[in-house]
This record gives sequence, C-alpha cells and structure tokens, in this order.
Amino acid sequence: MLTFESDYTTGCTPEILKAFEKTNLEQVSGYGADKFCASAEEKIKAACNAPYAQVEFICGGTQTNQTIIAAMLQRYQGVIAAKTGHISCHEAGAIEYTGHKVFELPQVMGKLQAKDIRNFVEIFEKQDAKDHMVFPGMVYISHPTEYGTLYSLSELSQISETCHEFGLNLFLDGARLGYGLMSYQTDVTLPDIARLCDVFYIGGTKVGALCGEAVVFTHNNRPKHFLTMKKQNGALLAKGRLLGVQFDTLFTDGLYFRIAKHAIDMAERIKTIMRNAGIPFFLESPTNQQFVILDNDTIERLKKDVGFERWEIVDEDHTAVRFATSWSTTNEDLDKLEKLLK
Repeated sequence: MLTFESDYTTGCTPEILKAFEKTNLEQVSGYGADKFCASAEEKIKAACNAPYAQVEFICGGTQTNQTIIAAMLQRYQGVIAAKTGHISCHEAGAIEYTGHKVFELPQVMGKLQAKDIRNFVEIFEKQDAKDHMVFPGMVYISHPTEYGTLYSLSELSQISETCHEFGLNLFLDGARLGYGLMSYQTDVTLPDIARLCDVFYIGGTKVGALCGEAVVFTHNNRPKHFLTMKKQNGALLAKGRLLGVQFDTLFTDGLYFRIAKHAIDMAERIKTIMRNAGIPFFLESPTNQQFVILDNDTIERLKKDVGFERWEIVDEDHTAVRFATSWSTTNEDLDKLEKLLK
C-alpha cells in the first residue's frame, strides 16, 4: 500500500532515532530545562539570524496554535485569519475554546492580503460601539497555507507592516515551514520570517520528527509565565528532552532543510507524473502538497492501492484530492504511482 495521505504517516528520520538511542540513558531535568533543548535553541537562533529570539518547544501543532494565541492576546481580543486558515477550519474550535474569537477574512489562493487586514481594522476602529465588541489583536497566517501556497517576500512584508501599524501581533504557523523554505519558487528565507513576524513556529511533526514544534518569539517578546500557559493548555511535556533531542538533530548539519528539499523534489516529480497522465490540477502548489482533480471512479480504483486525501468536491463526478510527499517518499513509490495512474 502506497501512502501520500499526509507528511507525518512515517515515524521519524533515522538520525533522530539514533540520537534518541545515544542519549537515552542520560538523566536530565524535565520540562525543557535540559541541555538538549538549550543546544537546539542556540542552533535555531543561529539559523534565524535572531540572537535575541527566545525558543520554546511544544508537543504538537494544535497545542502550539492554541497556546500562542491564548498567551499573546488579551481576554477581549480575537485573531484575524483567512477563511481557509488552519485555525478557522481544522482546529475543532480549539482557539474559540480559549475564549478568543477567530475573525475570518477572504482568502486568495489560501492567503490573506494586507489590504483586507487594513480594511477590517479601519472599519472596526470607526465603530461607535466597539467597546462592546471583540478587538482584533493578532493576525494569523500559515506558510505554506492549507492549499500548499506560499507568501512572497513582498506579501509578507506588506502584512507585517500593516500589522505593526495597527499594533497587531503577526503570528506565522510553520507546521510545514521546511517545505515552504525549500520550495523552488520561494523568495522567503528563515531570517526574513524572524525579522517580519512577532512569533512563528518551526514544524517538526510534519517535517521529519516524531512530534513537536519549535516556537520562536523573535524579539525577546515571549509572554510572561509562558511555561505556565503551556501547562494550562496541555502542551508541556515532562520529558521535554524528547523535543530538544529532535530539534537539536534537525538543526545539525542542515538536516531539516535537506529532508524538506527531498520532499519538494518528490512533489515536483508528482507534478510531472500527473501532467503526463493528463490529470488537471485543482491549483498550482509549489510545496510538498499537490492538489489534482480526479473523477470519482478513478478515486475508488486508486484507493485500493494508494492513500491520499479527498479535499473538495468539484462537481458530482469529480473531486479535488491531495497527494503529500515527505522525507520518506522514494522514487520507487512514485514509479508505482505512475504505473497505477496508467
């Protein structure tokens, strides 16, 4: 059975397993106060070219989004996101569960636009009854987006400028950040993100780790008592070393970027396979997620041998589906997929 269902269906990279085995019997303090987390933090700060950044490790993406938003917003504030944003549609109401409203704005290829953020805030500020309303306090974007699309440096800069003009924190969800950074079509670097965002995270779960995300507060702006907030949101691991070992390994000798580039290389080959088979694309994604349109009969036939995700109904006979590659995707996997499509 082939699987392109997601980028976290395999365990973790062999390098991480070796690091776990090597360090397993060492006794260190818990809750992230260990040498592995400290080492990983320094390597991440260096990769971001952000010496004043503060790095925190959290066990999963939902907990990360929930904890960051809850910690950085006041009780009367909400967060702006694209209607298709992850926190809008794929977090089971986790953000609202913290008491913070999600303001949904229009999206273009899964992305927010600076002009829509500006328009929303300016209209809010003109409301006579705004003291009876939820105040916008943060803008949430993801890179890549839910549609596998990317912000250009110009787009990201415009959003950052707009956010800071209106006193809004800019939060970038980087659950699949490695694939965005290594895309053939990006002009955004990790230091760019650290410079333009108030907080972002480097995804490990979907980029080679067993679990875990590395949160980067870019300008010495970590909220007070953030560890306590992590615990309140069920995001604090007693054995914090598990996250430290993984990110220390991922940010040694460029491993994080190498495995992400491999997934991009595999996704680019999937594009070629689909085009050669005459299969139309739902949209053009420059990352490891590829969205194509298949007729429903083909979907049922392929499902016997291939794992992939139904994404969106196109019409009564066709559905958009997603194929995702990862560090563990092989050319042999793609050879088999090509034969099945024929």
